[in-house]
Amino acid sequence: MSQPLILVTNDDGVHAPGIRALFAAVQSLGRAVIVAPERDNSAVSHSLTMNRPLRVHELEPDIHTIDGTPTDCVTIGMNKVLDRRPDLLVSGINPGPNLGDDISYSGTVSAAIEGTMYGVPSLAFSLAGAPPWDFEVAAGVAWKLAAMALEFGLPDDTLLNVNVPQRAAGEIRGICFTRQGRRIYRDAIQEIRDPWGRRYYWIGGGTVHWSGGNNTDESAVRRGCISVTPIQLDLTNHEGLDFLENKWKM
Repeated sequence: MSQPLILVTNDDGVHAPGIRALFAAVQSLGRAVIVAPERDNSAVSHSLTMNRPLRVHELEPDIHTIDGTPTDCVTIGMNKVLDRRPDLLVSGINPGPNLGDDISYSGTVSAAIEGTMYGVPSLAFSLAGAPPWDFEVAAGVAWKLAAMALEFGLPDDTLLNVNVPQRAAGEIRGICFTRQGRRIYRDAIQEIRDPWGRRYYWIGGGTVHWSGGNNTDESAVRRGCISVTPIQLDLTNHEGLDFLENKWKM
């Protein structure tokens, strides 16, 4: 029986230390192959490049880069770079959390979404902390969860979004299975003027306010737990569908 084939990707670029830590961690589980963007693609969400050609470059054996988005890397990696469908996809390790509404913007998570769309068990890993980054503990968590995904699989059309607090291993308070929280940024758009007095805007910063209760991804990480959130591809609000069918009489 052939060894498992693991596709490794991210949104921070092929040279990011997080992906190299993830690559090293999962190599003991099978043949790991990196297909990652050539430069930082943070917050590009699930975008595909359709207005120009894309090129694949092999930097080293089993390490490839593409001048595109994380989603480009997954779809080209699966269909053109790898010689067969992978048994697992792992994305990350992102330097910084992907919690709550971040999921909608995250290229890290979107790579795992694309893998899930192909029917491949997929996990997205992020390190919830601040520089200087230390990926050692998160890499160990990634190895454990990747091994479990290879052994037990995942539910259909479901990926895992994993956030690991940046703490020493002995300070981690276990794994919590969580749901997605909600985040509101206040004063996140900065209005600035250039030296000629022309107005421009910078998105970022502001004050973060969280909601959603105690079993959310954000609250788990704040307590020092590893947050594991199952994300489904079906975005249908089934309660909303019932509401429309029962209240909106067409």
